[in-house]
Amino acid sequence: MTSKTRQILVTSALPYANGSIHIGHMVEYIQTDIWVRFQKMQGHHCTYVCADDAHGTPIMLRAQTEGISPEELIAATDKEHQADFAEFAVGFDNFHSTHSEENREIAETIYKRLREAGHIEQRKIKQAYDPEKEMFLPDRFIKGTCPKCGAEDQYGDNCEVCGATYAPTELKNPVSAVSGATPVEKESEHYFFKLADFEPMLRDWIKGNHTQPAISNKVSEWFESGLQSWDISRDAPYFGFEIPDAPGKFFYVWLDAPMGYMASFKNLCDKRDDLNFDDYWKTDSEYEVYHFIGKDIAYFHTLFWPAVLSGSNFRTPTAVFCHGFLTVNGQKMSKSRGTFIKARTYLDNLNPEYLRYYFAAKLGNGVDDLDLNLDDFILRINSDLVGKVVNIASRCAGYLKKKCDGQLSANCSEPELYQSFVTAGEKISELYEQREFSHAVREIMALADKANQYIDEQKPWALAKENGKEQQVQEIYSMGVNLFRVLMTYLKPVLPTMAEASESFLNIEPLQWSDVSEPLTDHAINKFKPLMTRVEQEKVDALVEASKEDLKQEHDKKERKASTKNVDTKIEPIADEIAFDDFAKIDLRIAKIVKAEHVEGADKLLQLTLDIGEGTRNVFAGIKSAYQPEDLEGKHTVMVANLAPRKMRFGVSEGMVLAAGPGGKDLWILEPHEGAQPGMRVK
Repeated sequence: MTSKTRQILVTSALPYANGSIHIGHMVEYIQTDIWVRFQKMQGHHCTYVCADDAHGTPIMLRAQTEGISPEELIAATDKEHQADFAEFAVGFDNFHSTHSEENREIAETIYKRLREAGHIEQRKIKQAYDPEKEMFLPDRFIKGTCPKCGAEDQYGDNCEVCGATYAPTELKNPVSAVSGATPVEKESEHYFFKLADFEPMLRDWIKGNHTQPAISNKVSEWFESGLQSWDISRDAPYFGFEIPDAPGKFFYVWLDAPMGYMASFKNLCDKRDDLNFDDYWKTDSEYEVYHFIGKDIAYFHTLFWPAVLSGSNFRTPTAVFCHGFLTVNGQKMSKSRGTFIKARTYLDNLNPEYLRYYFAAKLGNGVDDLDLNLDDFILRINSDLVGKVVNIASRCAGYLKKKCDGQLSANCSEPELYQSFVTAGEKISELYEQREFSHAVREIMALADKANQYIDEQKPWALAKENGKEQQVQEIYSMGVNLFRVLMTYLKPVLPTMAEASESFLNIEPLQWSDVSEPLTDHAINKFKPLMTRVEQEKVDALVEASKEDLKQEHDKKERKASTKNVDTKIEPIADEIAFDDFAKIDLRIAKIVKAEHVEGADKLLQLTLDIGEGTRNVFAGIKSAYQPEDLEGKHTVMVANLAPRKMRFGVSEGMVLAAGPGGKDLWILEPHEGAQPGMRVK
């Protein structure tokens, strides 16, 4: 590899601001982050930017449904996305939004340059129109019966049952997914980007090894079928940027979305003196620009995007790297099976670096799909990371801290062995560069086996029992620590959090790739603390169950939305006034929760046995979203003690528990001060 410092800009595809991040998305962000961290460890100037994709009809309609503005919706999503990425240690240098002034400026600049160069045309088209909502409908917002196989409830562009593609006008019994009305055809003038103008340029670009062979072959097929002009406009109402000099017309989300890469970088350049936007994006730039994306959006990134850039006098990407989809246990992610796992649900149950390592151990530089086999996931983490890598540090650190005050030996007792680990780094670095992460991980784990074998053969624990062997034992364990340091250097792009903890244990500055050239000698290490714990089957099972619960919560949320579809306000109106005498009849008592149980068949209820000082009461309380039964037993709460018994589907409820909060997990039982006894009246 060259020793010259490279100037690199890296992006991942922009997550859509209409929903949560799930572990299928995380394949890409983890893959990109590993490559970026490796480049930075090599000493290169590598910048990683991303943004939320914040425009389009789905965002506009969801905001309307929730009774908020699109800006409020995308702001809340931005906060959620960034929190998830941060906990997975995805180290963006900047995370921005396509709904930004930088992106508006870039979109208008590119459009005007394309128009002035003759690459934009206007023509009238017929589209499906919702007469009730008075809006044109995107294909995905029209549903009906498939004209090919007769399957019902299919989208306006393709059938998920038979796989057929068709025009929305071919659907039988079409309805608007927005209002349920029957769409009508309506004419409108649209703006098109003449992609065919760039066929010679695109053919040359594809031949230049700017993407993987499988993608290049696919692009060649698109050339054979002919490059069609691309509709880059949408009619009002639409959440996006209005097209200059075209009132009521907006840029299609897919036009300004990839420009979000440039906008996020521009936003960062304005905040940092060491970055210049034009240096990276001018046509003759020698700097490198890489896009990591899923194979499903290759068409946009390998045809439209290079053509748009070329036609507007910007440089084209150095390369576009595509990856495959994620399956779980060999099947498409499924909500019913609990394998459609949100990033936040995963984070609530498992260490994020487990997933970073597992993905790395499976990722190559091709576009094959990647499978997360949950049984293999447990075995691989426990065997590789805990059983091999962490084991080296833990078995060496105790003796060194206890018998040598944490001091490593003054010399390297096995220079040839150490050098073999250093030499292996050349191959590992090349594998990282080529995005062959799974191969790199195999090489690293082979070294971990070699390190453990060395310690096993030397048997320092046996030598420690012999007089006069203290120095030899210190040298063996010091060698083990040094081999661990090399391994963590090679694993740092994959496991940055564990690497940081290892740096603290080793008492060293942040590891760089070149640091391994010399071992640590006559150096004091700190007390060892566990770097990673084993994956427990119960935790994985809980993750799957929690993902099923996500599905239940989504269903409940949809039900609530449906029931309040025409309500303008989110706050429920205050009920009719009652007289003070009526209120005075309520008997509030301190109650001790003697027992708490799940209610079979109920999504929200827990069954509580409450002691109010004069016997127990059975109460069904809708607080399951906030509490587990075992967390409640023994606590005190407040209950309405004189509420008439109410017969429910699950039994008779003999009171009501008081709780407060916005709902979901944020629901709190009101606990009295210490010393309150069951049966005491609350005044």
